[in-house]
Amino acid sequence: MKSRLFPLVAGVLAAACLDTAWAGQVQVAVAANFTAPMKAIAAAFQAKTGDTVVASYGATGQFYAQIRNGAPFDAFLAADDTTPARLEKENRAVAGSRFTYATGALALWSAKEGYVDADGAVLKRNDYAHLAIADPKTAPYGLAAVQTLENLGLMDAVKPRIVQGQNITQAQQFVGTGNAELGFVALSQVYKNGKLTGGSAWIVPASLHAPIRQDAVILERGKDNPAARALMDFLRGPEAAAIIRAYGYTR
Repeated sequence: MKSRLFPLVAGVLAAACLDTAWAGQVQVAVAANFTAPMKAIAAAFQAKTGDTVVASYGATGQFYAQIRNGAPFDAFLAADDTTPARLEKENRAVAGSRFTYATGALALWSAKEGYVDADGAVLKRNDYAHLAIADPKTAPYGLAAVQTLENLGLMDAVKPRIVQGQNITQAQQFVGTGNAELGFVALSQVYKNGKLTGGSAWIVPASLHAPIRQDAVILERGKDNPAARALMDFLRGPEAAAIIRAYGYTR
């Protein structure tokens, strides 16, 4: 019996080892606003290809500095289109690999139900002490928040109340923990499958800020990594597109 089972077991183990040998890994820098959809996309990608995504989440500007200093990322999913283009121009990204994977939306959000009205008029009231935004120097959603306030003519009035997070995740945390009554966040952080996940929000009209086009690019380190190219192909495909739309982005 043992002699008959051994070849079968050996064959299964060999197949498993072969699958492991062929499985790849891709190190990805991902804009903080895209955290939730990226986790879902990474799981779907791994289930389909066997390749593993190791993602780091943070502010686009901070990632740019890290990549310039040799951070070991194979691909970059930014919160804007200018940073990947700059990396491409500096020969730190693979020419021709850049594309827009999502266009984001900005939201004014409070963890309190009914606190933010449908037109964002709450910004003009004097019943809040703190307004959270991401650092506009490194986070495109923070820059969009500043542009919105300037276009509404409210920057001077609200400036003393602004509390600034290093990235959009920290800005949301300020609001979620009650340290700020409201704040500008990425819609994707508080929205899924057509509805808010909690609190109240005003979706900022796109006319109040520059378009938040989010580009992805393969970095120089990942140019010979098949898993990096496979992830970019998957990100362009219909399965990823469905996930991206579920979090309030457009393509």
